Amino acid sequence: MMIDITDKRVTLRRAVAEATIVVDPDVAVAIRQGDVPKGSVIDVTRAAALLGIKRTPDLLPFCHPIPIDRGTVSVEVGDGVVRVHVEVAAIARTGVEVEAMTGAAVAALNVYDMVKPLDPTTHIGEIRLLEKKGGKSDHTEHFDRPLRAGVLVVSDSVAAGTKKDSAGLGVRELLSEHDIEVASTEVVADEPDEIQRRLRNWCDEDGLDFVFVVGGTGLGPRDSTPEAVRPLLDREIPGLAEAVRAYGRERTPLADLSRAVGGQRGTTIVVAVAGSTRGAREALQALMPWLRHVLKVFDISYRHGR
Repeated sequence: MMIDITDKRVTLRRAVAEATIVVDPDVAVAIRQGDVPKGSVIDVTRAAALLGIKRTPDLLPFCHPIPIDRGTVSVEVGDGVVRVHVEVAAIARTGVEVEAMTGAAVAALNVYDMVKPLDPTTHIGEIRLLEKKGGKSDHTEHFDRPLRAGVLVVSDSVAAGTKKDSAGLGVRELLSEHDIEVASTEVVADEPDEIQRRLRNWCDEDGLDFVFVVGGTGLGPRDSTPEAVRPLLDREIPGLAEAVRAYGRERTPLADLSRAVGGQRGTTIVVAVAGSTRGAREALQALMPWLRHVLKVFDISYRHGR
């Protein structure tokens, strides 16, 4: 089956690939001068590469069909070698490296097909990926210390023991997947004073890197998490809540009802998200691993006194 990419973020993806074709030096001259009987090798190869990029999902059964936003092809003819350089870009959930390599491979086959009557020793050399960018692989910031987080579940029913917590558990699992240690977990009722007390302790005394408040961001009469969190923030980071809602909106229009909030207190990133299991997990999927970048900024600027 195809890999499930529904949880991935839509980002700008880019890949560059190259193919080399070894030809007789005299054939290389004919290619440069446009004297190959089948036509312009350079022009047709460019077109073949673009066709290969676009038709990749038709050729490879596990490739997702994605809209290609840019495809550029250059053909360089040297002494006895033809090099095809292919660059592909798309705003999508998955990378485009296979599309770039397929374009390069089809281009190489086209060169071979057009010149083999002139040189039966023509052969395809290396087809390789030169570069790929986009997605979470661009955000693999490394730290020389463990990253620590606190998960605060805000729920009257969970605090009273009448309901089992699953949203907080989902957040802890996702944090573990991103190598973030959950140093503290607590459950409190929907009481602003209790929420603020715990946030102050975790941010100011324990110095946690992240605090995730799970629950109390809806429209119920007892939902007061945003009102409790905002006064404690040194600076709100509106894009965090916007990212959570945008990610959720692709899955349900109800995401627009979320009152998620995010910001910083000292060098701690504080994010308040929905209390439903699905909503909490989707919020973390929307923000990770990008939040690690924010923490790296804090490490450089705040912790080093810049």
